[in-house]
Amino acid sequence: MGERTDDDFVRDAIAAERRELADILDTLTPEQWDAPSLCAGWRVREVAAHMSLGFRYPLPRVLWELVRARGGLHRMTDRRARADAAALGTPQLAAALRDHARHPWRPPVGGIAAALGHDVVHGLDITVALGLGREVPHPRLRPLLERVTVTSGRFFGADLTGVRLVADDLDWSFGTGPELVGPAQELLLVAFGRGVPGARLRGAARERFGAA
Repeated sequence: MGERTDDDFVRDAIAAERRELADILDTLTPEQWDAPSLCAGWRVREVAAHMSLGFRYPLPRVLWELVRARGGLHRMTDRRARADAAALGTPQLAAALRDHARHPWRPPVGGIAAALGHDVVHGLDITVALGLGREVPHPRLRPLLERVTVTSGRFFGADLTGVRLVADDLDWSFGTGPELVGPAQELLLVAFGRGVPGARLRGAARERFGAA
């Protein structure tokens, strides 16, 4: 057998993340499904629907939806998340992740690592918002943290200029300036433009990122 590659690890991490999140979704109450997520304007059910869009729709359908949205990717994903969340039952939303654990879908840019980031961050959008206390394994977080840049932060609506992010549970830091210190997964959410309610973040840059 050949040696395992970094991509093999990421594929396994994606599959594990999807299965674990599907198991969590299976346990949610109706009230939790309808609770707000960390994605502005989306409930838990919209996030779950969005996560499986690439599995459920072939590329021609996605392109057609993009044309309908006048080329606006965010407009298209928001429309589909809301429509699919209304049309699909919660067991279907959970099963879409579990049944496609090894689906090779990738975001338009970023390759396989971006696919892992998509699953991890959206999973946290759900579990952190619901206060479930789930901890993403560090080996899944590290390749995502290592890809954090000022440019990537800007893409997700986070201004990472003039700040130093420092994980207190993992050997990782980024940037220079006043520090924002805390668990790696919460710093990842900050880098992806999320406000983290009740965050375990501290440091001089805490208020700047809405971690009150």
